[in-house]
Amino acid sequence: MSLVDPRTKHTADIPALQVEHPGRTAELTPQPDHGEDSYRGSGRLAGRRALITGADSGIGRAVAIAYAREGADVAISYLSEHDDAEETARLVRDAGRTAVLLPGDISEETVAKGLVAQTVEGLGGIDLLVHNAAFQNVVSDVLEFSTAEIDRTFRTNVYAFFWLLQAAKPELEPGSSVIVTSSVQAFTPSPALAAYAATKAALVNLTTSMADEFAQVGVRVNCVAPGPVWTPLIPATMPEDQVEGFGKAAPLQRAAQPAELAGAYVYLASEDASFTSGEVIGVTGGSPIN
Repeated sequence: MSLVDPRTKHTADIPALQVEHPGRTAELTPQPDHGEDSYRGSGRLAGRRALITGADSGIGRAVAIAYAREGADVAISYLSEHDDAEETARLVRDAGRTAVLLPGDISEETVAKGLVAQTVEGLGGIDLLVHNAAFQNVVSDVLEFSTAEIDRTFRTNVYAFFWLLQAAKPELEPGSSVIVTSSVQAFTPSPALAAYAATKAALVNLTTSMADEFAQVGVRVNCVAPGPVWTPLIPATMPEDQVEGFGKAAPLQRAAQPAELAGAYVYLASEDASFTSGEVIGVTGGSPIN
């Protein structure tokens, strides 16, 4: 598991910051911890082949590192953050595993569905599908939501998951695992993130329905619901005054580092979770998800 010292991760260390979307890891202060120096694998995913969306940075990078160090090859799906994606690929390869870089906008159906075929071609198959990429926009009034922004949020967060499932189902063998990233926002939504929160609630619902359907072919479907996590998405989509001290409202009074999420994704992908499907694991810093 990742050995993160929570005493060094207080949100008071996060200053006011704003960067251009989609954001780059190098632009963040402080720098996020993805488990680069702390995650130690034990072969729990040996020989597995994973497709992770949004794997260039944040939670996706932490999961890619953990999966590689547990023995999995990784296809890295990302929008356009080439430098970040190359760094994730380097970390995967340093673990002795294969990394495949797959740039493209998954809010487009052909791109999302094509990721699975590219993963099968590059890695020889697919056993693990992690839909983690997301878009959000912060507003102060529902009147500020544009149709284009609502559409982009749903296409990236929800439609893409449908398309990935449609492409992956014929390729996933019994024992495979599908994991989707929801959010504490699915359970305690903020008005300023109404569109994002609605998509994350939809993903919880989809986890239940798809777990039932995919069980018929021996594939498990589960969900991770993070609380506040320090990633490029935060300063790229939130006003800088809301970024300052980000995460203080959580019971643990801080944001998580991406490395602190990786263990949940490893568990759900591994044989340890062989009888776990249709579940939502909250990694929220103490906020309830029911």
